[in-house]
Amino acid sequence: MFIAIPLENKPSWQSPPWMTVLLIAINCLVFWVWQGGEERAAERASKTYAHTALPAIEVPAFVKYLDAQSRNPDSRIQPQMVRMVQGLQKKQDYGQIYLLMQQEGRFRRQLLAGEVIQAGDPLHAEWQAARARFAPLEPAPFTARWAMSYEAGAGLQPLQALTSTFLHGSTGHLLGNMVFLFLFGFTLEMALGAGLYLCFYLAAGVSASLFAGLFYAGSGSYGLGASGAIAGLMAMYVVLYRMRRIRFFYMLAFYFNYATWPALVVLPVWMGFELAQHFLGQQGVAYMAHFGGLLAGGLLMALYLQLRRKESVVEVAARDKQQAQAQSAALAAAVQRAQKHTDALAFELAAPAWRQAAKLAPADAAILRAWFESARHAPGSEDFHRAARAIFKLPANTEALRRLQHHSWQTYVNRARPAPRISDNSLHALARSFVRLGEWDDAQNICQQLEHAADHPHWPATLALVANGLAKAGRLDDARRWLPALQRAAPQEPVTRWLSQAST
Repeated sequence: MFIAIPLENKPSWQSPPWMTVLLIAINCLVFWVWQGGEERAAERASKTYAHTALPAIEVPAFVKYLDAQSRNPDSRIQPQMVRMVQGLQKKQDYGQIYLLMQQEGRFRRQLLAGEVIQAGDPLHAEWQAARARFAPLEPAPFTARWAMSYEAGAGLQPLQALTSTFLHGSTGHLLGNMVFLFLFGFTLEMALGAGLYLCFYLAAGVSASLFAGLFYAGSGSYGLGASGAIAGLMAMYVVLYRMRRIRFFYMLAFYFNYATWPALVVLPVWMGFELAQHFLGQQGVAYMAHFGGLLAGGLLMALYLQLRRKESVVEVAARDKQQAQAQSAALAAAVQRAQKHTDALAFELAAPAWRQAAKLAPADAAILRAWFESARHAPGSEDFHRAARAIFKLPANTEALRRLQHHSWQTYVNRARPAPRISDNSLHALARSFVRLGEWDDAQNICQQLEHAADHPHWPATLALVANGLAKAGRLDDARRWLPALQRAAPQEPVTRWLSQAST
């Protein structure tokens, strides 16, 4: 058994996957109400059956039928089943035999058609009378009627190809399928929308049923379960994410672990496993329905993505222009509100207003500066810390941005309460920026703060840059003070070797 479950996504209850929940509810309703009602009625009928004249006439014929079927190499009926029924016959457990007889559609049709206990049989009249008395007690067929029949000559069965996906053989079968339906369904529903998701789910289920019918026709059993449709969802999931690396929980036989794989890699693994199980002759599971669902789901999602990519360039440009205009209008309105509060010196209102504008334009230096200047009047506020960090994260690729960062740094370090809160990564970037400005004292102050984190990957390069800049600026005494740190962190740097020689 091979299972791979993605662990990347979580459902959003602000926009719940109601179609997935509805599908789960329908499956549970069909199983516990209609199929459960049929099963309970069959249990009652089996108890009555055991006390009629029918077992003495029908059971020997049923055992003979099973024995003949088990000798056919293509039959799903195995000798073990024949021996089990013979054991029940010896114990006179006719109620259990009756339930097994209900599941053998071919035998039951032949029995009720008078082909098993024929007119010339000495017991025919007795059997016919007993059958007439017992028939009203038998449940109307539900599962067999709506499941895919694999009897010889059953035909295409397009309706049953759909309805069989809402039937299940046991509580464990139902619950296992519903878990996987939820795990894969809610992600696809959020990606596709409820309507398209439902269409794809049903199309995968029908395709899986019809595909399985090609391989199991004539086997004498019937097919049911949502696993073919769910296999389609699994394939849709991996084709949707393609080469994105997804964290999976996987189990192979009794071994289980976690792994991060490109999503698309999982699809051929799933398909290969289902094919292997089919050709190994595993009984009781329609592996070709799973394979058909995987194939249909993968093709559906690939086609959908291909059609989406064919959207015209004009439509894309128009949509992008519309989005840009809407964002520009929203930004203008946000800036206008923030500036109104700033002009009124209402800085406690201006700071959060500028923060909203910064969300729309996170790289706009003017907006970030206005946010910072408004927030500095409340040096213990979260706005002050956040505005400073936003400025320090700007790429310092112009003189003006470097000056803004330096001015903001001096203000922030002197005013922040209870203390500055800046990441080591930002401090390294600021040190490099201050070296380019020639602000040597502030660059060294930052290095003093960073010296406690000498294992940081940027520390050797930052320290070498500051020391080299100090030396080139003629501040040799300052540069020599960093020599011990350089010898520990960057012994092979040219500036380290030069300062070492200059100090001897």
